[in-house]
Amino acid sequence: MPDPRVTRLAKVLIHYSLELKAGQELFLWTSPLADELNLAVLEEAIKVGAHVDVSNEIPGAKELFFKYASDAQLDYYSPTAKMRVETFDALLRIDAKHNTRSLSGVDPERMARYRSNSYSQFMKTYMERTAKKELNWVITVFPTTAMAQEADMSLPDYREFVYGAGMLNEDDPVAVWREEGKKQQKLIDWLNGRKQAVLKGENVDMTMSVEGRIFVPASGQNNFPDGEIYTSPIEDSANGWIRFRYPAIYDGQEIHDIELWFEDGKVVKEKAGKNQELLTALLDTDAGSRFLGEWGIGTNYGIQRFTKNLLFDEKIGGTIHLAVGAAILEAGGKNESGLHWDMICDMHDAEVTLDGDLFYKDGKPVI
Repeated sequence: MPDPRVTRLAKVLIHYSLELKAGQELFLWTSPLADELNLAVLEEAIKVGAHVDVSNEIPGAKELFFKYASDAQLDYYSPTAKMRVETFDALLRIDAKHNTRSLSGVDPERMARYRSNSYSQFMKTYMERTAKKELNWVITVFPTTAMAQEADMSLPDYREFVYGAGMLNEDDPVAVWREEGKKQQKLIDWLNGRKQAVLKGENVDMTMSVEGRIFVPASGQNNFPDGEIYTSPIEDSANGWIRFRYPAIYDGQEIHDIELWFEDGKVVKEKAGKNQELLTALLDTDAGSRFLGEWGIGTNYGIQRFTKNLLFDEKIGGTIHLAVGAAILEAGGKNESGLHWDMICDMHDAEVTLDGDLFYKDGKPVI
């Protein structure tokens, strides 16, 4: 018997997150491993009257591409991908991994080349259209055995974690997410108009400016599950040091114990306990990849554990995350890059002040 929470998730994604309308074009980017959710989503979208185009990614295809593609193939920008990101009304990405380590043997410079050429063109259009509200988007996951193993859980336990984090055990999950949005807005109202942020603690000692930038709420419209507020710092403003004790994951490869040093917005020194070569290769993706594109604050205190899946981990209450690379245009950011890569910092022994006023201490807002 199908899990009723899958049907509930499909309804939330189509009607709440994407607010899909009759006649709109939806790009469903998914995997056959998520077919239970794929079919539920298709049913809802068809009932709405939308036109759905599906890309059902073959498990293992990405590994073959990065291992054997020529430089010309790595640089190639598919006209199909170009058409979808330039013209479609909505994008739904369902992540359902068959092997979380499938790219661990891939040369990081080949991935960096793809990011800085082909993918950067897709990202530039994607960021521009989402900022203008021309393209609605949402990313979610469908639980698989590989993802459960990555999180050190059984598949049944991981399912419960995923659906619990999405409030899908509630009779009306949308009402819960709307209430979360109200809580986030109170934080944003306090932050509006602030200029200088100072972050100090066991894992961070840095400053950055958010003058003129917008803090954006995240309550289930773009990520599902959700729970953060975020902005793009002034590009040349970050100074200081930060340590990310949580592993940073990039295409299934783990980089441990990252430390970054910033001067005038740019990462001038980097260090990692594991996979230093990949860290440097990613930071050298292009001219914008050593600058910050995002500062986010996790607000989902229902997520209690690190699962090596950024969709959940960047939302953990008591953490912040910084992303190097492409800025959030919706927040007023200007940095351009083919990279947008989040790293998570534990803030349980730290405080954040803005213009000298205490905003956050020991893992929680205090306003």
